[in-house]
Amino acid sequence: MPIKRPKTLKQRWKKILIFLSIMGPGIITSNVDNDAGGITTYSLAGAQFGYAFLWTLIPITLALIVVQDMSARMGVVTGKGLSDLIRERFGVKTTFYVLLALFLANLGNIIANFAGIASALEILNIKRQIVVPLAAIFIWLLAVKGNYRSIEKVFLGASAFYITYIITGFMVEPEWGQVEGGFLNPKVSFDPASLSMLLGLIGTTIAPWMQFYLQSSIVEKNIKIRDYKHSRLDVILGSIIVSVVVFFIIMVCAATLFKNGIRIETAKDAALALEPLVGQYSALLFSFGLLNASLFAASIIPLSTAYTICEGMGWEEGVNKKFSEAPQFFGLYTLLIAVGAIAILSPRIPLIPIMYISQVINGILLPLILIFMLMLINNPKIMGKYTNSKFYNYVTILLIIIIVISTIALFYFGLKA
Repeated sequence: MPIKRPKTLKQRWKKILIFLSIMGPGIITSNVDNDAGGITTYSLAGAQFGYAFLWTLIPITLALIVVQDMSARMGVVTGKGLSDLIRERFGVKTTFYVLLALFLANLGNIIANFAGIASALEILNIKRQIVVPLAAIFIWLLAVKGNYRSIEKVFLGASAFYITYIITGFMVEPEWGQVEGGFLNPKVSFDPASLSMLLGLIGTTIAPWMQFYLQSSIVEKNIKIRDYKHSRLDVILGSIIVSVVVFFIIMVCAATLFKNGIRIETAKDAALALEPLVGQYSALLFSFGLLNASLFAASIIPLSTAYTICEGMGWEEGVNKKFSEAPQFFGLYTLLIAVGAIAILSPRIPLIPIMYISQVINGILLPLILIFMLMLINNPKIMGKYTNSKFYNYVTILLIIIIVISTIALFYFGLKA
């Protein structure tokens, strides 16, 4: 009816505006996980295995949506961060050990991302001694001098630059029939290389720190339960966007490096190898994507760590506060950035072992964090009527089982080999 149409249109616009005001935490958290370590992992998946691991993106995306939605729901219902809830439910001692493991893993990730910044610009012959300190100062000022809204706008803008990988994907002109086969003909192998890659893809896409950061962002943004459906859409969009980017990174490396039998060790190697195969512009786009991702993650992961530790210890936290109001929060943030940057400037720091150990800790820590999340979110005293559905519980438990079995199998076949 003509009389009701303006009202319906008005309601639609209202919903869109509400979503735009709430949008951010889910999209940012998911996209940050495409950091230097992530891009390296996805590049290796394509360069070493071709299109074989594309099928894993479907179940991993589903698992990511479920886990991230759990974090968002706990944030809007309780108004508290994940480490805060763990401390209240399980005590200070348990929280301390969880935070210690998370701190060590995140420190390795931060160092890896400063390495990504240096690597991306060294391709353009810009020395790390110049760019790393400048990047560290920029990242530090972003949080210390900004507020949540301004920082969120910067991070959302950074998320948009992942389109460089999509553009590169079309420039390399892949064989779409083989791409389709990678999705429709799943192959499972129990050799150590395949198992470690599967664990890498899961651990890189669903990292433990993400659950802490997302829930803290929901609380910091003061999103209420009435807006949960919009927050959930934010999470779903973020999970889909990150998986699309991952698909194109794997596809680019499969269509070029795997096809030509070129071995790589880092994302920088992938960018350099692309130039003689598909041209300078593809290599530059891949390098720019690496720089953006590393800078993005080098900002978010220290923030996430500072949020998590301060919540767990009961200290004041938040970028909306002044330095004097939350000295532990800003002090931790500063320390993590400084250590991450200095580590890259020192040639004596063994970067590869640090990156490897951080990923091992991530893999070990993720099932533990998921178990804590399941116990919290299924507690009616904490969540009321917003406890998990059976489907969410089944997906999360299956994810835990897959990670644990894959880890055991990896060690077993690795030792046997």
